[in-house]
Amino acid sequence: MKRPNILFYFTDQQRADTLGCYGQKLEISPVLDALAKEGVLFEQAFTAQPVCGPCRALFQSGKYPTQIGCHRNGQSLPRNIRTLADYFTEAGYDTAYVGKWHLASDREGYGIPAAADYETRAVPPERRGGYLGFWRAADVLEATSHGYDGYVFDENMNRREFKGYRADCITDFALEYLEQYRGEKPFFLTVSHIEPHHQNDRGCYEGPVGSRERFADYTLPGDLAALGGDAREMYPDYLGCCRSLDDNLGRIVELLKKKGLYENTVILFTSDHGSHFRTRNQDAHRRGGDDYKRSCHSACLQVPLVIAGPGFRGGKRIRELVSTAGLPKTMLAMAGVDVKEAMVGEDLKAAADRQTAGRAGRVFAQISESRVGRCIRTADYLYSVYAPDRDGWKDADSDYYEEDFFYDLRKDPYELRNLVRDPAYAAVRKELAAQLIGEMVKAGERAPVIAPCRDPA
Repeated sequence: MKRPNILFYFTDQQRADTLGCYGQKLEISPVLDALAKEGVLFEQAFTAQPVCGPCRALFQSGKYPTQIGCHRNGQSLPRNIRTLADYFTEAGYDTAYVGKWHLASDREGYGIPAAADYETRAVPPERRGGYLGFWRAADVLEATSHGYDGYVFDENMNRREFKGYRADCITDFALEYLEQYRGEKPFFLTVSHIEPHHQNDRGCYEGPVGSRERFADYTLPGDLAALGGDAREMYPDYLGCCRSLDDNLGRIVELLKKKGLYENTVILFTSDHGSHFRTRNQDAHRRGGDDYKRSCHSACLQVPLVIAGPGFRGGKRIRELVSTAGLPKTMLAMAGVDVKEAMVGEDLKAAADRQTAGRAGRVFAQISESRVGRCIRTADYLYSVYAPDRDGWKDADSDYYEEDFFYDLRKDPYELRNLVRDPAYAAVRKELAAQLIGEMVKAGERAPVIAPCRDPA
């Protein structure tokens, strides 16, 4: 059987509820909505790490960030591990990477000079995670560009400037690769957009000009409507970013069809994490920093996940809870590579084929920078713990945690009432603590002590 081409198209800080196939009423995602009708949509997909660098480290290594020393931003991908690109190259694929990398520099802290600083410089080949061919990337794309205009670097470390809206220009580079592709080998192409991530040096989301008017008639998701934050100010531009990402996905689909590649290409669309729009991490348990993402809540952990192409067809909607930690294993399985236990998670083809009737399953996530935290989510509950004496930036893990958040999702789907001190749920929390410890051990961590929350009610 002919092995498929694989396009991994992922965005940054995008909530699932921005998309029509997840319930968004405005016309944000006609291209992805069409792909979802052709392929497989995972209704309950969650990231295993709601921070940019650590999630990318997981995507490239198939390991939890704590297993490879990448638990926070500013930690480079180890050079002595086998990566996704290594496996694909060994399997006879042509690999290409476009967009944000975020895995080359080593930084002790924001505002402190980096020991190895490639944030605005070309990433040398040995720090590209095994991508040996086509390369149009910046380590920290938000440092080399704004919503409009900027630069990346190519495989020869030459600076490649661009003019125009950033998502359009990053897609132009992906189209450049596809235009020159001759089909000698199947390809594995990653397009890593930074949109709709906020622009760090300006503290705002930067949609295309006109986004505020185009998407003024928005309805906030339930959590944001209840909690506020800066969503009312930022949401139209945020949606503008998301619409641009969909338009650009459409440009790639169009070229794949034009070149006769579409029917044998698997397209995976997801995001590294979501955004809570400054509504979370205002509590006294925070031990570190946050802006939009570093918590256990669905606003941060739930992401879109659509896979369409060979092996993923039929317009299925999977209700089972799944983790994007399984994506590296899933993509390699498409290429006929079985990494077995060398990578975490499961091949999501299995979940797509199971098509469980209910929202079965559970997912696990590591939380860093805002605190040293861990959480587990089932169909009914969300349970999270934190290490009270650990710094979320400096420390990767702990031997001791206390209960932090607990939500009954059946009664409180927007996670507005923290029941971590409610005695009526003591037995449920005890069971979830045991499950969480089991997940931590599976992730290579030591089995910790989890104690009840010490704060007064």
